[in-house]
Amino acid sequence: MAVTGGPLLVVLRPLGLGDLLTGVPALRGLRAAFPEHHVVLAAPLALAPLAVLSGAVDEVVDTEPLRPLDRQLEGADVAVNLHGKGPESHRVLLAACPEHLVAFAHGEVPESRGMPTWRADEHEVERWCRLLAGNGIPADRAALDLKLRSCPAPAEARGATVIHPGAASPARRWPAERYAAVARAELRRGRRVVVTGGPGEIGLARRVATGAGLGEPAVLAGRTNLLEIAAVVSTAARVVCGDTGVAHLATALRTPSVVLFGPTAPARWGPPGERPWHRPLWKGRTGDPHARDPDGGLLDVEVVEVLDALAELDALEEAA
Repeated sequence: MAVTGGPLLVVLRPLGLGDLLTGVPALRGLRAAFPEHHVVLAAPLALAPLAVLSGAVDEVVDTEPLRPLDRQLEGADVAVNLHGKGPESHRVLLAACPEHLVAFAHGEVPESRGMPTWRADEHEVERWCRLLAGNGIPADRAALDLKLRSCPAPAEARGATVIHPGAASPARRWPAERYAAVARAELRRGRRVVVTGGPGEIGLARRVATGAGLGEPAVLAGRTNLLEIAAVVSTAARVVCGDTGVAHLATALRTPSVVLFGPTAPARWGPPGERPWHRPLWKGRTGDPHARDPDGGLLDVEVVEVLDALAELDALEEAA
């Protein structure tokens, strides 16, 4: 689709689902600051339905990390780097010859001189809001919520506990047998349980379902597109998952969740602390989030701790 209408504002964030959702407050800040601009997100095209749903983006142009931008994005009025600290990602934007660059300062990129400095230890939402604030653009870090338009969820998901065992790397995948144990406990309490996942996670989801004694209808992995998985999370009673995109969907849709952290601290990627219906579990150790084996800190999280956190969510619901 050709980019049309108004001066062009390009936002670079060619990453995953969680990256999109943690970037929504910054995107909304840009939308408010540049109401006459045509806001284009340079990101994987698969994210377009949720990006547009945020109300902050007019269009998504398919983009891969650190690859040249589509030629239709050249000559933008404003280019914003929500990808990283540079210099490579800065140069991707500058190669498209924008009039103005918004980015973190990097010594190898003179055009970024005087801009905010990168902080390695801050929360992903706060990072990009601070970048904009340092360039005179206000952004509300609490503006994370999404409201789904009509998108029906499978009947099995309504009021269910969603178990999402997958993650992009093995380092962030809690063992399938432990997820199965959580699912069995939820079934004993009279809860409906469904298991979600992407097309490449069907086998993992089935292992969890088999271990829990669930039938094939409870396995939603591979049966839902992005909006449909969002509808599943929205209509569910609670979500149990690792540090992955579905955790951020639960935050955006205000669905109670228990999120298991291992190599990365929840202070960097976790749900907002002021929302008590999200319970991050973390043992205080960090590691390589891209490692090929489950993180030791993640493995230290026991099934009973997840069940206790679910019980706390139940107590919150009863007290409401």
